[in-house]
Amino acid sequence: MSTAIGSKNVKSDNKLVTASLILGGVVIAAMMIFGILMLFAQGGVINVSDAAFYQFLTIHGTGMIGAAALAAAGVMWYFLGKYVELSKKVFIWFLALVLVGVVLVVIGVFSFEYASAWTFLYPLPAISANAWGVTGALLYLFGMLILGTGFLLLYIDTGRAIIKNYGSLGKGLGWDVLSGKKRVEDAPPKAVVASTMVTIVNVTALIAGAAVLIMNIINVINPSFTFDPMLAKNLTYAFGHIFANAIIYMAVIVVYELLPKYAKRPWAVTKLFLVAWTMSTVFTLLIYTHHMLMDFSMPKWMLIMGQALSYANGIPVLVVTAYGALMVVHKSGIKWDMASGLAFMSMLGWTIGAIPAIVDATIVVNHVMHNTKWVPGHFHMYMGLGAVVMLFSFMYYLAKIDSNVQETKLDKFAFWCYTIAMMAISIQFLVSGALSTPRRWAIHYPGWMTPAVFGAIAGVFLVIATTIFIIHFLRYVKNRGTLGSDLHEEKAA
Repeated sequence: MSTAIGSKNVKSDNKLVTASLILGGVVIAAMMIFGILMLFAQGGVINVSDAAFYQFLTIHGTGMIGAAALAAAGVMWYFLGKYVELSKKVFIWFLALVLVGVVLVVIGVFSFEYASAWTFLYPLPAISANAWGVTGALLYLFGMLILGTGFLLLYIDTGRAIIKNYGSLGKGLGWDVLSGKKRVEDAPPKAVVASTMVTIVNVTALIAGAAVLIMNIINVINPSFTFDPMLAKNLTYAFGHIFANAIIYMAVIVVYELLPKYAKRPWAVTKLFLVAWTMSTVFTLLIYTHHMLMDFSMPKWMLIMGQALSYANGIPVLVVTAYGALMVVHKSGIKWDMASGLAFMSMLGWTIGAIPAIVDATIVVNHVMHNTKWVPGHFHMYMGLGAVVMLFSFMYYLAKIDSNVQETKLDKFAFWCYTIAMMAISIQFLVSGALSTPRRWAIHYPGWMTPAVFGAIAGVFLVIATTIFIIHFLRYVKNRGTLGSDLHEEKAA
């Protein structure tokens, strides 16, 4: 996995992006450690109190999604900035608010023992059976609200820039091309289309999240203020599911931008591509309802919609992207390195990770499997071997174009170590789910323990590989602005 693509001097202008990647990468590694501790505890290898386990569970879920979203937002901002004029001041505010939010969440979880999991389902923040108090709940909820505000500012700015340059968000999705008002050759670049989709869905998600967070905060302060629990659950999952899904839609821009450069082939925007991203925009806003399939009081039409659209959601963008990536690479003579290899590998994780998700979205299966470890099985594969791998690909890409830091055999070892370890972790979750092992339980019966121990051991190797990736990126940060690749100046079709 080595390549020589030519070189030239590139003056670094990536400090903001690298800040988001470093913070995101380090937090991702730390959250992996909490995941290992939980699996060892479930496997009976170490003793962890129930209270501590649920604190680990809360910080692991919240931190992993938040960190991956932070790094993916940096990726999107970097590539979108090639086509529209973005505000650096807004990005600085975004980073600052994220840092403040992270500090509040960490203090709430570890200093005041808040442990509701990332879902903070009403009325749990206020009614915890004395597991935590008002201070812990408010720190966590305000921390999440501040984090969300930072992301909302960022997406408002990306939406502003897209509208200023293309006329509207609809035109950012290429609707004028689909309507025949513009030639397909004049369609927005793939990075713009993906960024427009993410802007639409995440603004919606963050507004829903802010609404339910504010209502929870009021309820914690004044318990006499109540609201409908089913509404709260819908708002919570509309926020969390959309926001988590959007991570891979931000990160996939790496695949769109890098693979054509490495393969030296165009990856043109087509009408099918534009249709796929429009369909995914609509589906992503609606399919959170597959988390409500066990709630009998939900309107039946919403549950049917959740199943049907969850089936359909994996097809448009995933099939177009995965097939397109294969076509770009096939017989291209591409020279593989860490950046291109990780970008291509992420397509495998995204593709196979979507399959158990579609299975779980089937109503009769969901009633049996949704509260088992089957769900984290699909999610770890989808995110850990899909979206997060895209982020590491981008880290190696920046190191190549903006420094003289060279890849080593250790990096190649980390590539395969990470891939195999994440596959192992995901599979043990799926096996546990098939055995009806419940998720979010601190204590396991003996028959459930073996897969957990296997996953924890695999997790150790995962952390080792992730650490190697991050060290390589830190070496780049130390040497950025030195001799780099001229790949930086080429633009993907």
